[in-house]
Amino acid sequence: MYLGIDLGTSEVKLLLLDGTGRIVGTAGAALTLSSPEPLWSEQAPGDWWRATEAAVARLRAAHPAEFAAVRGIGLSGQMHGAVLLDHNDEVLRPAILWNDGRSHAECAELEAAASRLHDIAGNLAMPGFTAPKLAAPGREQRAQRCAQA
Repeated sequence: MYLGIDLGTSEVKLLLLDGTGRIVGTAGAALTLSSPEPLWSEQAPGDWWRATEAAVARLRAAHPAEFAAVRGIGLSGQMHGAVLLDHNDEVLRPAILWNDGRSHAECAELEAAASRLHDIAGNLAMPGFTAPKLAAPGREQRAQRCAQA
């Protein structure tokens, strides 16, 4: 038996397969997106774990003998999500997801600062990628401090 776990943007999906590739069971648990500002797309990483635990519990309850025979687990998930941790590996803020569009200005700054970025990285700086996202929270905090002053 094999277990596949896919962490998507809207749901954690599980698939239980036998040795021939036959689907034995499926389960899922919904996830919610947060958009506290225009173009923002975030999720709490703890929600990913809770949803995975809930889906695993449902699948195990529906197929206990088969679940007990699992010998391999395959994982897949969202791309380009930024989960920021402190020095104790504690989550600092909601994860900034692949479809978050807040970092257009940071993309322009990266392209201006590294004119050969496309040649080096093989890609343009785009808001969905991680590097621009890492610059965006600093900009947000600076803007908040200025607004409070």
